[in-house]
Amino acid sequence: MPIEGFDYKAFAQNMSEQAAQLVPAELNDFQKGYVVKTLGNFTLLAGEALYNDESLQMNAGQAVFITQIIAEWSFHKSIDLIHSGILPEYWDSIMQKIAFTIFEIAKQGFLKKIPQEQLLQAIEHHVVKVYNKCIDELQEKGIIDEATKNNAENQSNIDQMVKQAQAEQARQQQEQQEQQEEKTVNNESDRRKRIEERAARRQSRRDRASASVPQGISNKDLKLMTLALVLKVLSQDKVTTILNKFDSNDSLRISQYMDMADLESHLDGDLINNCLKEIKDVIPTKRKLTKENLVKALIDVYSNNSRESVEKVIKSERPLVKRFASKAYDGEYSELPLRVAGIVTEYIEENV
Repeated sequence: MPIEGFDYKAFAQNMSEQAAQLVPAELNDFQKGYVVKTLGNFTLLAGEALYNDESLQMNAGQAVFITQIIAEWSFHKSIDLIHSGILPEYWDSIMQKIAFTIFEIAKQGFLKKIPQEQLLQAIEHHVVKVYNKCIDELQEKGIIDEATKNNAENQSNIDQMVKQAQAEQARQQQEQQEQQEEKTVNNESDRRKRIEERAARRQSRRDRASASVPQGISNKDLKLMTLALVLKVLSQDKVTTILNKFDSNDSLRISQYMDMADLESHLDGDLINNCLKEIKDVIPTKRKLTKENLVKALIDVYSNNSRESVEKVIKSERPLVKRFASKAYDGEYSELPLRVAGIVTEYIEENV
């Protein structure tokens, strides 16, 4: 018997529509179309396969969970391929291998009843492994050079989106805090004084940072040099993991700074502290995926926005999603799978 309540065609269409809204603006029309089309095709095929496989005995929530993972990774890895410098004629074969890998691992994980968090980690590991293997094969065949290979393997759109979301969230929180501070000041003269003091503190910080910058060295280089100081005391495995997050040029510069015998002589204590603070401010902190955290996150959204504005964002979503958001308003968690709920929560936070 097919999976009751799982409309895989509507789900694939919904994922495609969401992808069209999230595709990076710098992509051209062909590239945007490729991302949306690839995500839609793989989501539809996976959903149909699950829907018709009666041996799995899945419910709608479990089918949505697996199909959602394929949609998410199809979106991110197709963008990584576009940014990689690899010619479009090789994209499809790589994406097909990635989608097949996700589908098989997710299905086996379901059959073996592996916890969702462990399954997600396993899927991510194998996605990266298959992607890098495909890139290596292209280089071995002489289709791409070493520079293109390194550039392709250093792409991570999913990390970039997390950083952007965290930075935007921090900016909004800062604006809300400053607005709240202004509202609590009743006397106009006190308000002006607080604004002037805040501006003076900001200018003072900029002046101190500027005064400590060695002549001829850019602010970006100072941050890379500071990071190199930190990496020098870490294990090689951790260093490699961190460097893989940077593009090839920055990764090379950090490595060169780490090899400098007199690196410390170029930086003073105040400069190191300032750079470390800036680096810390932009490093995203991952929210632990729990029911309590997701409900709390949506309660925070409702506290800063009207319920109507949230409902407007999800008006075209499936009933399960709407019920999840509605129950969160009352401080309750609905039956939506945790991973899907996390994605829905992030979507509401970014669009409300």
